[in-house]
Amino acid sequence: MMKSEMYYLNKFNTYEELEAAIIEYVEYYNNHRYQKRLNCMTPLEYRQYLLLSAA
Repeated sequence: MMKSEMYYLNKFNTYEELEAAIIEYVEYYNNHRYQKRLNCMTPLEYRQYLLLSAA
C-alpha cells in the first residue's frame, strides 16, 4: 500500500512523472528507509551486515 503523502503532497502533470515518482518511492521504501526491526538499519545495510557476519 502506498503512503498517501507520496501522491497527495505532489502534483503530477503527466503519467510519466507519476510513474517515475512511484518507482523512486518504492525504491526508497524497500531499500533505503531505516527500519526499527532491522536494528535501525536500512535493508541494504542489513543485507551487507548479514553477508559480512556469515563470512
